[in-house]
Amino acid sequence: MDRRGSVPRAGGHQALAWQVRPASPSAAVLVLHGGQVAGLRAPGPVNLPGLRMRGFTCAVERATAGAGVAVGTVRYRCRGWNGDRADAARDTLAALSDLAEELGPVPTVLIGHSMGGRAALRAAGHPCVTGVVALAPWCPEDEPCEHLADRRLLMLHGDRDRVTAPADTLLFAGRARAAGAQVAGYRVEGSGHTLLRRAGDWHRAAARLTAGLLGLDVLPAEVAAALALRSPLEGGLQLPLAAAGHR
Repeated sequence: MDRRGSVPRAGGHQALAWQVRPASPSAAVLVLHGGQVAGLRAPGPVNLPGLRMRGFTCAVERATAGAGVAVGTVRYRCRGWNGDRADAARDTLAALSDLAEELGPVPTVLIGHSMGGRAALRAAGHPCVTGVVALAPWCPEDEPCEHLADRRLLMLHGDRDRVTAPADTLLFAGRARAAGAQVAGYRVEGSGHTLLRRAGDWHRAAARLTAGLLGLDVLPAEVAAALALRSPLEGGLQLPLAAAGHR
């Protein structure tokens, strides 16, 4: 039976909150919302970045229903990344540690938007993580990628994003591929950073890609082909995301 709840940690912070928790999960998905460059205050009760991810969480729940997949969210202690503290990444690793302790080493996919995308990519070296779906991720030029060897990364970015640069995501995707990651990237034409334009396409793509990474669905042919490429120059990092009804 599914249940919803949180896993307490020492110090009182609960980094992991379940949305769907089967009795014997065989896989897991964690959803990570965005945040700020800096900010030590805790997210408030009305958390717009968190609300933005509900559509993704619901889409993933539908795509994985009946397959024994636990779906959870990462709770941040702070609104910001906060420089070398990398608070969102620390909280993600704490949530993954709790997940592994509770469920065992089940294959896990991280879905992260903006700062949450950066946190997902930073934490993807955890042994449970098999793949990341990064939505308009924040990818500074010095973001490490050596730990991503053998991970599958699916990067989606709107071409009208003025908050996190699509060009930075492309550069990171190329560096990660050169470091041994399997990488595919989508360009979401006509959409910006908030993911509101073409929201349905974002939701459907993230859910299908997540199911594909968990082996519950077939990955789109163009994604499978891109994941097989090894050089940043070979392409597959700016695939156009088709709109609903134009597949």
